[in-house]
This record gives sequence, structure tokens and C-alpha cells, in this order.
Amino acid sequence: MPLVSLSTWNQFLSTHPNAHLLQTGEWGELKSAFGWKAVHVVNKKSGIQILFRKLPLGFTIGYIPKADFDDSLWAEIDFVSKRNHAIFIKLEPDLWSDQKPDTWNVILRTSPHNIQPPRTLIVDIKDSEEEILARMKQKTRYNIRLAEKKGVTVRAWNDIESFHKMMLGTGERDGFGVHSLEYYKRAYELLYPKGMGELLVAEYEGKQLAALFVARNGNRAYYLYGASTDEERNRMPTYLLQWEAMKWAKACGCEEYDLWGVPDEEEAILEANFEKRHDGLWGVYRFKRGFGGQLKRAVQAMDRVYHPLLYWAYLNLLGTGNKNWKAKSGIR
Repeated sequence: MPLVSLSTWNQFLSTHPNAHLLQTGEWGELKSAFGWKAVHVVNKKSGIQILFRKLPLGFTIGYIPKADFDDSLWAEIDFVSKRNHAIFIKLEPDLWSDQKPDTWNVILRTSPHNIQPPRTLIVDIKDSEEEILARMKQKTRYNIRLAEKKGVTVRAWNDIESFHKMMLGTGERDGFGVHSLEYYKRAYELLYPKGMGELLVAEYEGKQLAALFVARNGNRAYYLYGASTDEERNRMPTYLLQWEAMKWAKACGCEEYDLWGVPDEEEAILEANFEKRHDGLWGVYRFKRGFGGQLKRAVQAMDRVYHPLLYWAYLNLLGTGNKNWKAKSGIR
């Protein structure tokens, strides 16, 4: 039987300490509390965490986020997927576009939709703080120092209700979806006690100006959620906040910091348009680009289809079905 318990999955991950955050047992527990079913599949060579979400008529869709596994696991994946009545499984390998995925001996369709933003900026934080700062844009370094000079301070925070209120305000202002208060509470409860997450707040004279939830697993850290108010923006609190998150990650032994999500365009296009465009992820690219990260693109998502007609209906008859899935699922 390929299925294993959560505790066995965590034991397996202890031998793969640098697995992506979205493959951790803690992430599976979080998603299981909000409409997904986390299933763990292990054989003698490899293992993965699959998330299943129910559809009408007893069917499901499956999602394998940021996994690294070999060809030997496909028989088990197919077994578990069919057992859960999956129409298809969406796979997003933990690989960059310049890395070659394993030559899997199964039929996979290149997916027209990614779930996670495929393009991101990765900041190398292995070197000293001075070297990390030196790789940043001059304006970003200036803003970090300006925030300190103007009295902004950053500290650990555990007021999830206030963070959620700040997230709601930011989402309304910038046009993105926000999870429920219960979702952020559960994420904090699962990650913080194990040293896998920290909530940081930037303040000025006792006023909370911005907050950030940073998470990590192994040698990688991730900028998961961020919020800010419209107060005291001239003090540049978000720049200092991001820098303190990087310092936290570095102190935890991380070697890279994933800023998680920029427009899916080549660097030349990004650089030519970031001052003109503010829709979608363009609004955050101008901010994120200053931290000296390397632009990377993930391997395109792939779909393993079990019911071709239902898959076709999902993609075509429902029109925005995949977009709605992404919006409502709370993948991240």
C-alpha cells in the first residue's frame, strides 16, 4: 500500500530536509483544514504529498505542488488518484525552467494554467549582510536605512487578528484575495512553534505600519503574506520589514529567500514596463526588484489526465474553472 500516515511522511522528509515548503506535512495539515485532503505517497525510492479537492458528482481534482520525485512513483500516484476519483492531477515540479525534469514514462499534458506564480525573484542570502545589501538596488538600500533613521522598528508579532485586518485593507487597496482569519491563525499555529514561520511587524511610535509572514523549510525561505497601511509610508517601513525577514531567514540557516511572484515576462520586458504598469503582479515588481534577486521561472505545470472528457469540460465548458479553483482554493 503506497499511502502512509502524516507521521511517516514527516519521517520521510527528515531524510529530505530541503523539500519545498508546499511539500511539508505542516502545509498539508493547513490545506486539510480548508477544503483539501492531503495524501502522502511513499515507496522505497521516492515520495510526494498530493492535495485533493472535491468536485460535484464525487469527482476530485488533484494537485502536486513543488514536488521532486522519480519515475518509480507514478504507479502509486495513479493508484491513489483513481482511488480518489481524480479527473486529473496538476503537477508543478520543484524545478526551474533551465532544469530538466525526469523523463517520466507516463503521458503528461503541458498545462495551460499554473497555480503558483511561475516567475519569481530569488535572493541569495548565503553571504554576509553587507554583501547581500551591496547586491540590492541603491534606492532599496537607501530606503532600508531611511526607515531605520526615521524611527521605524521591526519586531516579532503574534496578533493574528490585527494582521488579518491589515491584510483585508491591503487586499481591498491592491485588488487581491485574502484568506480568512482562521486560515492565518492555523498557518501561524502550525509553522511558528516549529521555527518554520515568523510574523514580523514594522512600527513607528507604537503604530503598526506593515506586517509580513515569512516561512521556511530547510535552506529556503519564502515571503508568504504581506500587508501595509497607508500611514507613514514616507518612512519606508516595508523595505526594512523585508530586510528583517531576510535576516531572520539567514539566522535560521537559509541560503535563499523567495520573493514569490512577479509578472510572467522576460527580464527585458519587466524592466521596460514596470514603471508604466500596475495591474496584477506588476504592482509589486517595482518593489521586489530592488532586493537584488535573480529572476527565475519554474517549469510549466503539467496535467496527468484520467478522464479526458471531464478534463475537456473542466477547461472549456466551465471557462474560468481553473481560475476559480485557484482563487477559491487558497493554494497559498
